[in-house]
Amino acid sequence: MTDPIYSPCADRYQSGMKYRRAGRSGILLPEISLGLWHNFGDVDTLSGSRRKLHHAFDRGITHFDLANNYGPSDGSAEETFGRIMKSSFAPYRDELFISTKAGHDMWPGPYGTWGSRKSLMASLDQSLRRMNLEYVDVFYSHRYDPDTPLEETMQALVDIVRQGKALYAGISKYPYEAAQEAYRYLRGHDVPCLLYQGRYNLFCQDPAREHILEQAREQGAGFIAFSPLAQGLLTSKYLHGIPDGSRMARGGFLKPAALTPEVLARIRRLNDIALRRGQTLAEMALAWLLKDGLVTSVIVGASSVEQLDDNLKALDNTSFSEEELNDINGALG
Repeated sequence: MTDPIYSPCADRYQSGMKYRRAGRSGILLPEISLGLWHNFGDVDTLSGSRRKLHHAFDRGITHFDLANNYGPSDGSAEETFGRIMKSSFAPYRDELFISTKAGHDMWPGPYGTWGSRKSLMASLDQSLRRMNLEYVDVFYSHRYDPDTPLEETMQALVDIVRQGKALYAGISKYPYEAAQEAYRYLRGHDVPCLLYQGRYNLFCQDPAREHILEQAREQGAGFIAFSPLAQGLLTSKYLHGIPDGSRMARGGFLKPAALTPEVLARIRRLNDIALRRGQTLAEMALAWLLKDGLVTSVIVGASSVEQLDDNLKALDNTSFSEEELNDINGALG
């Protein structure tokens, strides 16, 4: 038995999704984007991945965020996306904004990591094959490489755009000074940086403290936030400890040691504020990122369609009173 041919919802752009301009560009991104870091690898079912991607598009999510090493295993999230692109998304390619990245460990030897021209170009060629794409909409340098001349990394991005393999260039997790030089180089070669992607959430406000948010705005780039829920800490999941089957219980990136008594107390205080706002903790954490114009889009993961819908409820209320913001700052200690 074959799956029915996918036909997206006709009212997908009237479903409540809002769009924000990425810096000084012509690109509008959904306020919530879908990331494929987890839950879309070869350890997950293709049918489940297909259902989540279709549902996201039906709800107005046009931006799908990937990287060469997303899975697990490495590359398998792109392979999953490629299968769905070929089977159902291909007719809607021009409605989709697809990103990928390179810079973390991907294949053995000295050329499968960091930011050399050889590594970035080889990685993107592999990503395009996996995703059944002729180009991506934005290609990121996934992390700053302190040992490769920044000019080499940035020139690779420039040439990738000029070759038509990416429409825009982006940088991710760059420290302030390196980002400043990256912005300067790209703009000087007529390929201005479209997006800076950084880890940003209530528990990790480094992009604000380190002036990365302001810098992106000044440079005409958008800022897109990943890990907005601190890998699940900013949800109700851990209010009463570590539940069986949770990401923390399974280990991996989120360790049980992260749930200290101090962190648990902050989670509970934040949850009380969210309840007073009529939101879940997760909804409030996402809404907080969208409270002003400094964040273009927030990348969420999704283990289920229901979880994705829950996250989208954050868009119903992204306004905060001064008192609420003060309460949140107080809850964070």
